[in-house]
Amino acid sequence: MEATNEKVFISPARYVQGEGVIARAGHYVSVLGKAALLIADDVVWEIAGKELSASLEGESVSFERAVFEGEASNREIDRLVELGRKQQAEVVIGFGGGKAIDTAKGVAEKLEAACAVLPTTASTDAPTSALSVIYSDDGEFDSYRFYSKNPDLVLVDTGIICKAPPRFLASGIADALATWVEARAAIRANANNMAGGKATLLGATIGEKCEEILFEHAMLAYQANQAQIVTPSFEAVVEANTLLSGLGFESGGLAAAHAIHNGFTALHGEIHDLTHGEKVAYGTVAQLILDQTPQAELEEYLDLYLALGLPVTLKALKLEDASDEDLYRVAEAALKEGESSHNLAYELTPKQIVHAIKAVDVHARAFMEKVGVSE
Repeated sequence: MEATNEKVFISPARYVQGEGVIARAGHYVSVLGKAALLIADDVVWEIAGKELSASLEGESVSFERAVFEGEASNREIDRLVELGRKQQAEVVIGFGGGKAIDTAKGVAEKLEAACAVLPTTASTDAPTSALSVIYSDDGEFDSYRFYSKNPDLVLVDTGIICKAPPRFLASGIADALATWVEARAAIRANANNMAGGKATLLGATIGEKCEEILFEHAMLAYQANQAQIVTPSFEAVVEANTLLSGLGFESGGLAAAHAIHNGFTALHGEIHDLTHGEKVAYGTVAQLILDQTPQAELEEYLDLYLALGLPVTLKALKLEDASDEDLYRVAEAALKEGESSHNLAYELTPKQIVHAIKAVDVHARAFMEKVGVSE
C-alpha cells in the first residue's frame, strides 16, 4: 500500500441493530435488489432461516440459498460467484459468522452486486469492513482482499446473537479489544490504515471509545449472553464488537496483534480449533508487551481475558508443546511483506516476536498466581 498523507474514513452505508430486527431484513434488502444470493451454513439456517425467509418473501425478494462450506477461501468465493451469475443476483446476503460474511463480501464484489451482511454472532468485526480475510482451504491465512466499498447493509439482530454460545461473544470482545491497541500503535507510526490513508480524528476516537465500552460492559454482557437475554450492556458490547471495532480497525489501522494471529494459522493441530478472537487475544497481549505497556495496564487486559475464559497461556492456546521452530514459523509468518506488523514505530525481528509470545505465558502465569486463579 502506497504511503499517503490523505486521511481516509470509510463505513457501511447503513447499520441496523436491535432485538428482532431480522423481521425487517426484507424491508432493508428490497431497497438493494429483488433477487438475492443468500449464503449461510446449515447450522445458521436451522437457527433463524425461517424468520429470514419470511421477511424476504414478505417484501417480494426472491432468493436462492447457497450452503456455505466453512472456509473463506478463493475457491469457495469462485464457486459461489458462479451460482450468483446463474441466478443473476442483484444482492448477496451473508448470513452467519465472520467467514461466511467475508465470503459474501468477496462474492458481491465479483458480481458487482449489493452486499447485505446479517451476522448471527458478535464474534468478529468482519461485518462492516470493505475487506475479507482470505484463508487457504486448510484454514491457513492467505491474504487480505480489499474491496471498492463497504457493505450496503449491516443488520444485527441481538435477539439471535444472545442465543449464540457466550464463547463467541468473548471472542468478539477479544477481537474488539485489539482495536485501540493496534490503532494507536499505527497512528504513532504514521502508518496507513486499512482504507489506504491516515486515521481521521473520528477513526481514532471510535477505537478509543470501543475499548472504554468493553472494559465497562464486557462482563455484564457476557453474563446476559449466558442467560440468553438482551440487556443494555449486551446491546452496547454487540455494537462495540461489530460497529465500533469494525470502523476502528479499518479506519484506525492494524498492527502486531492481528499479524501474530495470522502467524498462528501457519500451525496445524489443536490451535486451529480456537476462534479468531481467541488467537487475537494472545496476539494483543504480545503486542502490549512489545509496546512496553506498563504492568498495571497489561494486567487490566489479563484480568478481563481470564474472566472471559480467553487463552493467555501457551497451554490454553494449545501450544504448550510447541517447539522454538514452531514459534519461529509463527513469527516469520507474522513478519511477511505486507503484514500489519510493519505498522509499528519500531522494527521487529522474528526473535522478538518469539520472546513476546513466551513472555505472554510468563506474565499471565505470574498474574494468575497473584490473584489466585488456577489454569
